[in-house]
Amino acid sequence: MPIFRTTRIIESQIEEFLDAINEGALVFRDAVASYLEGRDEDFSAKLAIVEDLETRADRLSRDVEASLYSQSLIPEHRGDVLALLEHSDDIIDRAKTCLQRFDVERPQIPAVWHDAYRRLAETVFRCVEAVIMAARRFFRDPAAASDFLYQVHHYEGEADQLGLDLRRGIFADPGLDLAQRQHLRYFAEGIDRVADMAEGVADRLAIYSIKRRM
Repeated sequence: MPIFRTTRIIESQIEEFLDAINEGALVFRDAVASYLEGRDEDFSAKLAIVEDLETRADRLSRDVEASLYSQSLIPEHRGDVLALLEHSDDIIDRAKTCLQRFDVERPQIPAVWHDAYRRLAETVFRCVEAVIMAARRFFRDPAAASDFLYQVHHYEGEADQLGLDLRRGIFADPGLDLAQRQHLRYFAEGIDRVADMAEGVADRLAIYSIKRRM
C-alpha cells in the first residue's frame, strides 16, 4: 500500500480485515439460503462462522488503529482510514444481527417467497463484494476505487427494488394475516439493510478518493 507508506504488518491486517468482511457477506448469503431450505444445522453453522468473522474483523480494526497511533503512521490520513474500517465493520455486524434475528424469531416464510428472499440476499452479497473491491483499490490507488463504486450503487439500487417488490408482494398476499406480513417485511428489510451499510462505505470511499487527489 505505497500511498500510505504503511508497514507490511498493517497492510496484512487491512487485507485480512477486508477478507473477513467479504467472507462474512458470502456466508450471510448462504445462511439465508440454508434457512429457507430448512437446513437448520447448516444455518446454525453458518451463523457461527459469521459471528467469528465479525469478532475477527473487530480485533483487526483495533489492531490497525493501535499500530497507526503507536507508530505515528499516516497522520494526515489516519482519521479517514479508521473511519473507513469502522463503517466497513458495520457491514458484517449488520449481517450478524440479521442472522441472529432469524435464529431467535424463526420466521415462517412461505415457499412462494423463497426465491425472492434468495435473490435479495444474492444482490446484497454482490453489493458488499463490490465495495470491498473498491476498498482494496483505494488502499493501493485511490483514483482506481471509483471503478467499482458504480457497481456498489447499482447493486444497492437493485436490492432496494427487490426489497420493495418483496414487501409489496407480501402485503398483497391474501394467504397471510397482518402479523405474518409485518414479520416477513421485517426480515426483508433486515437483509436489505446490509446493502445500505455497503453503500454508506462507498459514499465515504468516494469522498476520501477525492481528498487524496486534491
